[in-house]
Amino acid sequence: MSEAYSHRPRLYLRNPSFLLGATLTAIFVGLALVSLVWTPADIARLNVSARLLPPSPQNWLGTDHYGRDLLSMIMVGARTSIAVALIAVGVGMVIGVPLGLWAAARRGGWIDELIMRFNDLVFAFPALLLAIMITAVFGPGAVNAIVAIGIFNIPVFARLARAGALSLWTRDFIMAARVAGKGAVRISIEHILPNIANLLIVQATIQFSLGILAEAGLSYVGLGAQPPLASWGRMLADSQTMIALAPQLALIPGLAIVLTVLGLNLLGDGLRDLTDPRMEAARR
Repeated sequence: MSEAYSHRPRLYLRNPSFLLGATLTAIFVGLALVSLVWTPADIARLNVSARLLPPSPQNWLGTDHYGRDLLSMIMVGARTSIAVALIAVGVGMVIGVPLGLWAAARRGGWIDELIMRFNDLVFAFPALLLAIMITAVFGPGAVNAIVAIGIFNIPVFARLARAGALSLWTRDFIMAARVAGKGAVRISIEHILPNIANLLIVQATIQFSLGILAEAGLSYVGLGAQPPLASWGRMLADSQTMIALAPQLALIPGLAIVLTVLGLNLLGDGLRDLTDPRMEAARR
């Protein structure tokens, strides 16, 4: 056991997908964290006389059409996108995983059927369309965006937890736990959940990247984070009329979205390869 764990750090370092994904993710998470305490300029201050300035020592990425520092906007936008997506994924996991475990424990019963039909109902609507419907009804804003994205994440984690749990309920160690007098709830918490945790973590990275895309899409159509809070999607929307004059206004936030989503997807692929028992022989 100890020898296996001693090789674990080297396995992570030898996985290019994990390394690149972790690096990209760490960069943007770092920018978001730094923006909590410092940004090069105040994004709430408009300076039209300094609009569309090229990159310089004072403004590393230049300024937008309102004279705001683009690097500061990207940093605060990273904070907004990551916070919305992270909380939304957390909501999906906190509600969806227990539902999936409950459905698996009551497999074949009316509870299982009810939970699965709820999942089918949510999946009947495209994710972004569902988010637009919810924010359009309850109003734009970061909180409503979190609720909208979180609702779609619930059935994703419920289905994954149920499928993973069902594959374990017939295993010998679960049978032994039942013979020992443990109930369904205790078995789910002590035995099922730890054994499907790797599946949930990998899926969480994928949903995290989808959450960032959904937040950017909602902000692009004006239903996400509202000014003066910066958002990558809103930066793209504001740059539409300036593309011919200043293409960097669209390229910079667009590149930030692409690199963040790419990093999270690569991170998820790397974690899947590193935690999949079927890849153990290939890694050796």
